[in-house]
This record gives sequence, C-alpha cells and structure tokens, in this order.
Amino acid sequence: MVQKTQTIPALNADPAELEKFSALAHRWWDKNSEFKPLHEINPLRLDYIDQHAGLAGKRVLDVGCGGGILSESMSLHGADVMGIDLGEKALKVAQLHKLESGVPVEYRLISVEQLAEELPRQFDVVTCMEMLEHVPDPAAIIAACAKLVKPGGHVFFSTINRNPKAYLYAVLGAEYVLNLLPRGTHDYAKFIKPSELSAWARQSGLTTRALTGMRYNVLSKHYWLDQDVSVNYIVHTTR
Repeated sequence: MVQKTQTIPALNADPAELEKFSALAHRWWDKNSEFKPLHEINPLRLDYIDQHAGLAGKRVLDVGCGGGILSESMSLHGADVMGIDLGEKALKVAQLHKLESGVPVEYRLISVEQLAEELPRQFDVVTCMEMLEHVPDPAAIIAACAKLVKPGGHVFFSTINRNPKAYLYAVLGAEYVLNLLPRGTHDYAKFIKPSELSAWARQSGLTTRALTGMRYNVLSKHYWLDQDVSVNYIVHTTR
C-alpha cells in the first residue's frame, strides 16, 4: 500500500481522488446513482464530439474513461475506441459492461503520459472529459493528449470554470443543495479558467477551435449547450 501511494503521484494522479471514485465504481452504469449526471450529459458530449470530429471510422482515445460511458457510446457511433484510466476498479466495471453490451472498446490501465510515450500521433480524436479538475498537473495531461493525436486531429476537454458562480452551482448547488453529486466530488481550487486551459493547449501545440458552455435547469432537470461558459464548458482543439 505504501509503495502504491508513493508511485501514483508520479503518474499525475491524486490517490484520494482515485480512491473516491473507486469506492463508487460498481455504480458507474446505474443511471439513478451518483453517476446519473454523467449519463444525462453523455448525449450532449457525444453529439458535440461527433459534430466537430466525425467519429465514424476514426481511431479514438478516451482519457480518464472511468466505467466506459462515453467510450461505449463513441464506439456505437462507428469509432475504434481505446479507453484508459488509472482506476482499476472502474476499468473492471467497464470490462464487465463490455461483456454484457458487446460494444467493442479496448481498455487499458495506464496513464496518458505513459501512453503518449508508447503511441505518439496514433489517434484521430482524443477526449478528456471531466478529468482535468481532478489531477495535480492538468497542463501535463493536456500536453500528453496533444502528443497522442495525429496532425490535423481533434482533442476535446471538458471541465469547470473557476469563479464564484461556478462554486455556487458546481459545489454548493450540485453537491450540498440538489445532491446531484456526492459531497466532496470537486475541489474548487482545482477548477480551471478557459483562458488557462487555452494557454496550456497552445503551449502543447493545440489550437482552440470552439469553446462551449454546458448548462442545467433545476426545474426542468434539462441539460443543454450554449455560449455561457461560466460554469461547465467543453473545449474543442485541433493539432
């Protein structure tokens, strides 16, 4: 156990974050569980990626794939998908669901930095959704994603803005008032401003093509995309 604790930070992962999601791993595919928001926003994310990159026939990498919700849906859209994560329990859940669904996805327990050394410029599309706000060094994740994508390829990131409104909605509202997420899911200090993400992307050789907000209506319980990036947002970049 001590050896694992010493090793994980070098892989740009927070042991506490991994443990937090590992404890819930068995509930990844329960649409009424703590992962309900991921299931509800997945069609939005999937359509956004498909519209900008065209998934059919593409080689796609899903970084921080968890239980495979996005990975499987991209495969169903005709992509050849690899999903990677450092959460062993989540990947086991993804593998089990793959056996049940029959959706072909390759899953690997490996860091994105390690995979970038192994398979540089091998993917047409790279996705890294709802992950950057959970790692010690998000800029390194972005750099690795840039290294993995082919020239002319697409890289997508989604995360949470850092401002008082984001704290009100994403932490107080989602975790403490509406109970959409378990308390302690997010650390406000790790939220990322669009300007910061765009700067890291630019430093890694990526060009920002689109910046889109994701919003939620409490009364209608409806998610949608628009230009308001003050809380949740998606960034589309190209190599």
